Amino acid sequence: MTTDRYLSVDQVAELLGTTARFPRRLIEERRIRYVKVGRHVRIPESAVAEYIGARTVEPIRLRRPGLRRAA
Repeated sequence: MTTDRYLSVDQVAELLGTTARFPRRLIEERRIRYVKVGRHVRIPESAVAEYIGARTVEPIRLRRPGLRRAA
């Protein structure tokens, strides 16, 4: 058994800074892993981290043409 914490929909919404509707939609569209415990739905913390990691956009450094540093 893993030591992963299982979060409620409301806890995930608070963690993401959204309403409960957003994690519920992720579950309905099967865009995030979840566990059903009876009639309750729980989302592993690792699934939330994976979701955030997969959608993180890294910044790019743009080089301005014509500007060069003198040696």
